[in-house]
Amino acid sequence: MHPILIVDDEVEMRIAMSETLKHCGYTVELSHNALDAMKKFKENEYSLIITDMTMPKRSGLELLKDIKALDPLKPIIMVTAYGTIETAVEAMKHGAFDYIVKPFNFETFTFVVERALTFKETATPLAPKTTEAPGKSESPESGREIVTQNESMRKLLEVCRNVAKSKATLLIQSESGTGKELLARYIHQHSDRNNRPFVAINCAALPDTLLESELFGYKKGAFTGATQDHRGKFEQAHGGTLLLDEISEMAMHLQAKLLRVLQEHEIDKVGGKEPIMVDVRIIATTNRNMLQRIEDGKFREDLYFRLNVIPLTLPPLRDRKDDMPKLLEHFVEKHAKLNHRPQPKISQETLDVLMQYNWRGNVRELENVIERALLLSDGEMIHPANLLMHSSTDMRGINEETTISAPVSAEKTESSSMGIEVGMSMREAEKKLIFETLKETKGNRTHAAKILGISIRTLRNKLNEYRIGGETFEFEAEN
Repeated sequence: MHPILIVDDEVEMRIAMSETLKHCGYTVELSHNALDAMKKFKENEYSLIITDMTMPKRSGLELLKDIKALDPLKPIIMVTAYGTIETAVEAMKHGAFDYIVKPFNFETFTFVVERALTFKETATPLAPKTTEAPGKSESPESGREIVTQNESMRKLLEVCRNVAKSKATLLIQSESGTGKELLARYIHQHSDRNNRPFVAINCAALPDTLLESELFGYKKGAFTGATQDHRGKFEQAHGGTLLLDEISEMAMHLQAKLLRVLQEHEIDKVGGKEPIMVDVRIIATTNRNMLQRIEDGKFREDLYFRLNVIPLTLPPLRDRKDDMPKLLEHFVEKHAKLNHRPQPKISQETLDVLMQYNWRGNVRELENVIERALLLSDGEMIHPANLLMHSSTDMRGINEETTISAPVSAEKTESSSMGIEVGMSMREAEKKLIFETLKETKGNRTHAAKILGISIRTLRNKLNEYRIGGETFEFEAEN
């Protein structure tokens, strides 16, 4: 981590803040005025700036504006006296992370510093809020967008923008893979909290005891192994948004603690003696039927109604097929760049296959299929054989020969695709596909290349690559 720069014209205050941070293990540099601080900032890298508001020659507010002009994401904490709080609020409008009022205690100071550093580590640049181009809505993470031209989706995004600036809790109930977290980030971006942390936690991914510690934090000595205080997700998200993913899987006793947070706006750390006030906007997501969970005694009804102030539902991909062309274009472009590959076109036959598929895994499944197809293509055109999609009831009558890569007949489809397994690397899947196709064509590479939708040159290069890697295979001579 880079040093923290402290700027204050009072020697005693500089030393006090410096010693406090050094005691916590941080590296610190000092500056006695705004001009000197700006010179240091241009020459060095700092993780955080802490500056007094009132200084001779140039104020802390002016220093804030100068630094933000060079680095809009640099977190800056303002230190102010009671008489200048209005100025401190003005500083917040110009991008200050937070302000501390003199005199302040050790705990308050370190808490604000930790929050600022956490925000710095997780923040990504936000795109300017301009009029949205048709089909795409910006999200706060670079490269992540809500791509749509579907009328239902566009109405949903309009609702999200309207409610984003409220403090109301939201519950997003939709199928897996529809983009629930992406929608949550979209709401955060359009809220007044968009320059504060967005923190996400998966409630189903952690054991109950660990989830409690991660959500609410714990005090040193609260249990064996708790060698220092730990800030939970609520504290990390203070002033911002907390996403509780898969909320339906949270244990009942934790649901009771969460309900209290929503009612009282305070948390109790594990092993803590006093509650801590938090200002957090909650967005919860689930792919379950929440009313059924309540009926089954797995979820508290009172908590459900607390969370479900603004209910949102993302439509499954099968109900927004008009988005398919734009989604395909987006994912091909994205993964071509990520994998340093040429950007192939999608054949009409391939588009027909994709349009008829039922997409149980929704947009997430579509993206995976497109990434795989791009890597298996010749770089010029994505053919149905490159999709590597297995037959299933979800194909809804689509001819197996056009959807499953490699086989020359529907009868041989199942045996040819049996070697492709979940968790297998793309390189291994590609190799198995090529070998199985060559077996079907009895070593006829020209025929195999045609079935695979690649050029004979690409196939030769792949086989040479496998030979260099020590792979052995037995095929008849090429025809």
